[in-house]
Amino acid sequence: MSDPRLWNDVDAYFSALLSPEDEALQAARRDSDAEGLPPISVTAAQGKLLQLLARLQGARNILEIGTLGGYSTIWLARALPEDGRLITLEYDAHHADVARRNLAHAGLDRTVQVRVGPALETLPKLADENPPPFDLVFIDADKVNNPHYVEWALRLTRTGSLIVLDNVVRGGKVTDPASTDPSVRGTRAALELIAEHPRLDGTALQTVDSKGYDGFALARVLD
Repeated sequence: MSDPRLWNDVDAYFSALLSPEDEALQAARRDSDAEGLPPISVTAAQGKLLQLLARLQGARNILEIGTLGGYSTIWLARALPEDGRLITLEYDAHHADVARRNLAHAGLDRTVQVRVGPALETLPKLADENPPPFDLVFIDADKVNNPHYVEWALRLTRTGSLIVLDNVVRGGKVTDPASTDPSVRGTRAALELIAEHPRLDGTALQTVDSKGYDGFALARVLD
């Protein structure tokens, strides 16, 4: 039952049946590969999950921290109403350029704004604009700063908003309190923040799929 080939087969079956990629999504994945971006985007099934979560939230405003080539951005943006908006933050200028092209190809360039720079620099600037609260925040960037991203997400959301934190298992190393891996330490700190903060109610789940063994955390913002 732990055979990765089985995970891949099941993931392919679920994706083909329930979350098939259209041409724009296929192009986003293909063009990201061609431009040398790391193959770390969410899977199709994970993208569909994000889309469903956004729709369940009735999201009108979405914040994404970590754009890469815009694959997850497309899934999320398609959940928005016509007057909805998505702001996505990307550290790497080349990745941002690829994402902009992919979003334009998907017809979402007017819905999505890609902002470039370290997120801990662009987030304060975003907050200074006093934007409407975000209904959903998807965090999928450098793991070292995960607790800071969760704190900023809490500041930029409202009661009832949803925060989704990706890649929380770290190959199982997340259980090690003595780990010196910065990504593990950052992830543990973010999970502890979710557990302890009086305005957050969350959980975390392990996953197996075509990306291997991983997981994500979900947190609802309370009063």
